[in-house]
Formats: sequence, structure tokens, C-alpha cells
Amino acid sequence: MISYKTTILKFDKQGEKTGWTYVEIPDDLAQHLKPNNKKSFRVKGKLDNYSIKAIALLPMGGGNFIMPLNGAMRKAIGKRHGAQLLMQLERDDKPLMVSADFMICLEDEPKALAFFHKIPKSVQNYFSKWIESAKTEPTKASRIAKAVNALAKSQSFPEMIREFQKKNLN
Repeated sequence: MISYKTTILKFDKQGEKTGWTYVEIPDDLAQHLKPNNKKSFRVKGKLDNYSIKAIALLPMGGGNFIMPLNGAMRKAIGKRHGAQLLMQLERDDKPLMVSADFMICLEDEPKALAFFHKIPKSVQNYFSKWIESAKTEPTKASRIAKAVNALAKSQSFPEMIREFQKKNLN
């Protein structure tokens, strides 16, 4: 396990990561978690006192990784970019479980299913977590439909979210 303090950061313009809130995991600490690794991997632990699990660390080159902080995580810790955060992380090797309802719907759309299988497991997990975090069945069904449609158009998770945010502004 590693433990350190860091600052919450936010990307201005960074391709598909534009607008993301995140924390950096320096190369030496990432190597302590998973030696000789340059690919995305999952961690569990705490952000201040908020427990996390199955969260992807994404490689950023030079050995450093980032951990995106989604809205639910930011709300739970009560902090925004620029704030200090105590990180306690360890590797999470528990297999990912993709939403069963989502997979059933994907099987009815071969193009969407094929694209889903091409994207990294960590990105598959973003779709599944977003669907499973719905508080009501209608919301869950709506999210499944949106995800299947986005995957059928070969859209990544961030591209799908940006498209829906753009539609809601118009």
C-alpha cells in the first residue's frame, strides 16, 4: 500500500480528457503498486476517508499515471481541483464484473458489442459503473440505451458523455 498527499488537478485541453478532474500518481509510487508496468491497472483504497475500489489508473507517459475523479468521488470527498487529498492505494486484482443487463442488450447489437470488446477493460468498466450507479430502473434503462447507441457509433465513454451534455445545452 502507498500513502501520500497530492493536489487535485483538472485538464484544460487534453484531447478526450479535456475537463477531467484527476490526481497524479508519480512513477515511483505506481511502480511500488505494480512493478515494471506501463499499462492501466485498477486500485482500491481511500481518498481521505472515502473508500474506493476497482478504480483505473491511466498511464500518462514517462511512468506517471493519473486517477480520474468522477463527480460521485468529488462529491463524496467534498473537494474540487486545487484541494489537497490524502491518497491510500493498493492494487485491486479482483476481476471486473460488467452489468449483466447491459451485456444482454449489447448482444442484440453486434456492432456495439464488437466495439465494446475492442476497448480496454478499464473503459468497459466506466460504462458498466455508470449504468449500475443509476438510482432507478428507468434511469438504468436509459443509460443502457445511451451506452449501446454510443458503442454502435464507436464512441468512447467521454465522447458519449460530451455528446449528451451538448444535447442538453441545446
